[in-house]
Amino acid sequence: MRELSLTQRGLGMADLPRPDLVTLAQGGDVQAIGALYDQHHQALFRYIWARVGERQTAEELTGDVFMRMLAALPRYRPSVVPFRAWLFRIAHNLLVDHYRKESGRVALSLQSAEGVSDEGDPAFLVEQKLTVERVHQALAVVDEPQRSVIALRFLSGLSLEETAAVLDKSESAVKALQHRGLATMRRALAHEKVLS
Repeated sequence: MRELSLTQRGLGMADLPRPDLVTLAQGGDVQAIGALYDQHHQALFRYIWARVGERQTAEELTGDVFMRMLAALPRYRPSVVPFRAWLFRIAHNLLVDHYRKESGRVALSLQSAEGVSDEGDPAFLVEQKLTVERVHQALAVVDEPQRSVIALRFLSGLSLEETAAVLDKSESAVKALQHRGLATMRRALAHEKVLS
């Protein structure tokens, strides 16, 4: 007996629970792969952009994450790690490879936030740009492991558990890195406020 497609059953990709969507994608369902892309693209892009600082490089690397995802998808096992954490681990490993190719050069310029937001309000865009610049300056004083945690947790919205899985660390280690990183950023932002 032939299984009906989603459209034949009157369902859309958004109606499926994530594990079902991943299972369909593992089976080669193009709509499911597209839905996974749609669900995760923006958060992955923000994470990578915060790390590399160049929009074009971030766009290319984000595309590379999805190419690696497609290659590795048949081997993915949901019982080992949640899909989103698995996907961000691919991004993290890709960034490590990228930095190796770049001879360890780490650039953390968030530059302009324009184009990331769908908001059309000029005042909002200016405020967003100023906020991004302040966050960039504060991130510059944070060491690399803390920066990774902050980017995953607050720029990409990963949970504590997902962040721990991506970085292959315990949740308590991630909490400690997050706490120290945010404290360092807070001091940097307070110092900037005193100077202005």
